[in-house]
Amino acid sequence: FIEGDNLEVLKLLQKSYLGKVKMIYIDPPYNTGNDFIYPDDYSESLGTYLEYTGQVDEHGRKFHTNTDTDGRFHSKWMSMMYPRLFLAKNLLGEDGIIVIHIDENEYPNLEKMLHEIFGEENNVGTIVWDKRNPKGDATGVAQQHEFISLYCKNRESFKDNGEYKRPKENAKTMLNKVSQLISSEGNVTENVRSKYKEWLKKQDFSGGDKAYRFIDDQGDIYRPVSMAWPNKKKAPENYFIPLIHPITKKECPLPERGWRNSPETMAQLQKEGLILFGQDETTQPNRKYLLKENMYENVSSLIYYGGSDDALLSELGVWFDTPKVVAVSKKLILPVCKEGDILLDFFSGSSTTAHAVLDLNKEDRGNRKFIMVQLPELCEESSEAYKAGYKTIADIGKERIRRVINKIKDEQNSAQGNFLEQDQPALDLGFKVFKLSKSNFNIWNADVEKTPEAVTQQLEIHIDHIDQQSSQESILYEILLKSGFELTTPLEKMQIAGKTVFSIATGELLICLEKQLTLEVIQAIAEKKPSRVVCLDEGFQHKDELKTNAVQIMKSKGVLNFRTI
Repeated sequence: FIEGDNLEVLKLLQKSYLGKVKMIYIDPPYNTGNDFIYPDDYSESLGTYLEYTGQVDEHGRKFHTNTDTDGRFHSKWMSMMYPRLFLAKNLLGEDGIIVIHIDENEYPNLEKMLHEIFGEENNVGTIVWDKRNPKGDATGVAQQHEFISLYCKNRESFKDNGEYKRPKENAKTMLNKVSQLISSEGNVTENVRSKYKEWLKKQDFSGGDKAYRFIDDQGDIYRPVSMAWPNKKKAPENYFIPLIHPITKKECPLPERGWRNSPETMAQLQKEGLILFGQDETTQPNRKYLLKENMYENVSSLIYYGGSDDALLSELGVWFDTPKVVAVSKKLILPVCKEGDILLDFFSGSSTTAHAVLDLNKEDRGNRKFIMVQLPELCEESSEAYKAGYKTIADIGKERIRRVINKIKDEQNSAQGNFLEQDQPALDLGFKVFKLSKSNFNIWNADVEKTPEAVTQQLEIHIDHIDQQSSQESILYEILLKSGFELTTPLEKMQIAGKTVFSIATGELLICLEKQLTLEVIQAIAEKKPSRVVCLDEGFQHKDELKTNAVQIMKSKGVLNFRTI
């Protein structure tokens, strides 16, 4: 979880996460004219972030809302989104995808930006989320849906990585129900079939799910599907070979335009018992589709979900206005993110995306990883969140993740070790929190006036170019990011020759940030023969002899990548 302005964070993640993110999933601020806050100054630097956190500009004035009477109403929103989308694309792997919630106000403009940045050929489609609740304040058509835009980075790589399908939502429930009924009866009986059909009618399942209403003698759920040629043109001549009824030995009726499968396929289907014949030859045969062999379905362009997560957040003791819905987020994440994949949300809000990832990992014992980025925007003092002690939106998101993790741990404990008994892998329930801050290294300010006094002052600052207030951990993570290491890279803090040394990636890199290095610690580090070593230049106390010896000692032990900062 990274607390800070997402534009600056995206810049900092470029080297460490270039091409490593499988899915970017964002719900950016909608341009409603009331709640979209953005400054007039579009040059977004670290200074802008610091101004954001105080909710004022450089003159101490509060930011204004982007009202629809403003001549740049759409332009301001697009100016905010474009650079973020541009940088985000770099982080996606070649088979990655970006998924963006948006309402009717900016959907056309968002699509134009995505066409330009990702390419129209990489448009995966748009999903319409029907919320079953029309807006009550509409002056025209009452909108009861929002759009979800999907673009991949490279269509061929996205296709080659596997089918874009999701598990049938109710398939496991149906299979479990039939298994339970058969177990209670001891066998597949007409009573089992009747009870299953009655149960299925009462469920709020789709028509496609309810079509699987039959049970065969082996206890498998199935549905009949037409085997007629699907096109208006006729099938080839050999697709008109009649099927012989297995009992009457007479020819069954042919579809008007022929069968949809070749004679060889039809023979194989009949051999496997996957063709359904009627009581006699007067009924046209159908294909038998087994549910257990069709557990996945295409991702539909429609999502029907009219509920909210108010009760869920209340149960967690977290308050947030209009959060993404966990159930909907899971539907969008599941077809894409598999074992070990990284998901990025840089408008994370209350961290619904992290919640969804943790839930999915709990359900299938996966190891998906998330990166949440959220500006520490102040909560309204009149809000329930503020009254509950949350000062910023970032505070809400962090605490929600903690409480979801604790809830999962409680569920595991109450299961009395069942997870371990099933030899399932342990869930990774940890997460790190970072805050965007200024660099630990003094940066040359090219904007100051070019007077001798100003230049002299800057030169003095750069004699010791590391901020004296910086902790070793802060310097460490800045080095890691700039060296291309992920923020979750394994890290061990150890003592070597009386000095603190950080071991990165199980010893691949050793970093010593002590300000008083000794020959003993240099020799001890070299003895471990890491691939790379980094030390503070300040640690040599301007002793050229010690530094020269350090270079030679490293070379003698095969450490060819040794540098000071």
